[in-house]
Amino acid sequence: MLTGHHSRVTDARRQLTVELISGASGLVLALFMWGHMILVGSILTGARGFDWLAGTLEIYYIAQPTVVVILALFLIHAALASRKIPAQLAERRRMIELGKTLAHAGRDRPANASAISPLQAHVESQLWIWQVRTGMVVLVLGSFHVILLGLDVLTPLFGERPGIEALTSAARVKAGLWLPYAILLVCVEFHASVGLYRLAIKWGAGRLLSRRTTRRIESVLLWFFLGLGVVVLLVLAEVLPPPFEFLLTEPVT
Repeated sequence: MLTGHHSRVTDARRQLTVELISGASGLVLALFMWGHMILVGSILTGARGFDWLAGTLEIYYIAQPTVVVILALFLIHAALASRKIPAQLAERRRMIELGKTLAHAGRDRPANASAISPLQAHVESQLWIWQVRTGMVVLVLGSFHVILLGLDVLTPLFGERPGIEALTSAARVKAGLWLPYAILLVCVEFHASVGLYRLAIKWGAGRLLSRRTTRRIESVLLWFFLGLGVVVLLVLAEVLPPPFEFLLTEPVT
């Protein structure tokens, strides 16, 4: 009995430790992602503003260790969060069927207004299902992006010198990387915003704000950074001109 009790306590502590590390790493990655989006948004001021900001981060050795730390956190978070991904094909099929059921639940409500449908749409479950789906995409495309970013910062492989450059970044996006980046943008913004929402609810945000209010905050953050990311991607692909380039343009004398 004591042995079994000790084993359960040990397992509970291990699960709590994993949850804490997974949640903390997810929080740091989400905050970094938003900061990264704002930094990349410097392209909206043109190549001059983008290169100045990137060069400053590299000269003062901010970019180099950040890439290494983020890559490590990304791998740790992916390894821990993957525990929640259905491993077997049968489990994945059940998850897909559950998603379809939840999506259709509540559409055909009973004629009697007082009656309650046995299967109503469950927002929390739908969010979890889509977080798992987008997480799988982020794991693949995010790994590619972080590795590419590391090669840019640490080696001269894609340019004349180590470091991120507007010309090189725009050329890659325009050449075809806009498509995987667009998919990654949608998935990472959804995954991060929903992850922060679920993390906030899990650790007691409901005591201060209702779930509806917390979801609204999550939706505002999602659409803001998603919209910013779309504009940044269009500028990098040279579909749109940098809208704030005039801010760094020297006046003609």
